[in-house]
Amino acid sequence: MADIALAADVSPMTVSRAFKSDSAVSEETRSKILAAAESLGYVLDSTASNLRSQKSDFVAVTIPSINNANFADTVAGLTEGLKARQLQILLGYTNYDIHEEERLIEQLLRRRPGAIVVTGGRHTERARRLLGNASIPVIETWDLPEAPIGHVVGFSNAAAVRGMVDHFVTQGLTRIAFIGGDADRDTRGTDRRAGFIAAMQAHGLSVSRLIAAGPPPISMREGAKAMGRLIDTMPDTEAVICVSDLSAFGAVTECQRRGIGVPGRYSIAGFGDYEIGAVSVPSLTTINPFPRDIGAKAAALILDVLDGRQIDAATLRIEPVLTIRESSR
Repeated sequence: MADIALAADVSPMTVSRAFKSDSAVSEETRSKILAAAESLGYVLDSTASNLRSQKSDFVAVTIPSINNANFADTVAGLTEGLKARQLQILLGYTNYDIHEEERLIEQLLRRRPGAIVVTGGRHTERARRLLGNASIPVIETWDLPEAPIGHVVGFSNAAAVRGMVDHFVTQGLTRIAFIGGDADRDTRGTDRRAGFIAAMQAHGLSVSRLIAAGPPPISMREGAKAMGRLIDTMPDTEAVICVSDLSAFGAVTECQRRGIGVPGRYSIAGFGDYEIGAVSVPSLTTINPFPRDIGAKAAALILDVLDGRQIDAATLRIEPVLTIRESSR
């Protein structure tokens, strides 16, 4: 600020007031100061002013994967929703590891965010204590936890997959398999697997066709390998539900590689409504969880809490939609 004051021929106090839009500074002087700041490449350090005002200009967010289109859409919805208030996103990447999430939560809270958004509703006990004592809005997303820490914007992954099982059963398909990741890491995938098992049992069907595709995130490659194992070991399978559209696309391509028809021989479905599912051949039956809406609703809830319009814990439910395409017709 001293450098800018010298360049603009004003006092450092006038520079400080100009950046705070103080009415005591004329527009002519303010324009001269801002021009000097621009020419010097000056960026206002907001840390001190945040400490004085006890307000932060960023929201902390943790996501399991940075190359997952669904989570990217959620962050995009958050970013757009917070833009009007000039709140920025500080992103942490957990790699589907709740212990890494705990470490990130502690680091992010040290930076005094205005709010924190976490993916999923399962955390270590210490992470729950950190979030519960944070004295800022806490929003859990992509899940409906049994014991919410604060606010929730999400849906039941298990219920969504139950609808997919019902879709196949109404077509007369009873030998249905599920391809997913390691149950210990991907809690949303675990819930989808549980939903599959519950739905199959409700229909009186066998739940023996469970194929583990490895640690998450499950890629197209893992989906293809898992489908290959399924074909080799349980060739009488009629339908396959995959934990994501990426793994479902891999499963479809493995069938094509072997000259097996989809949906002629196998019906295949995914989860997430990724762009690849709409343009693949055949196009993929999937479940749309509206990831951008999750981010947008979380952003609106944060602004309501910060403005004092929403104090009590709120649960905003997202209703996923089954999208039936060529791969299961």
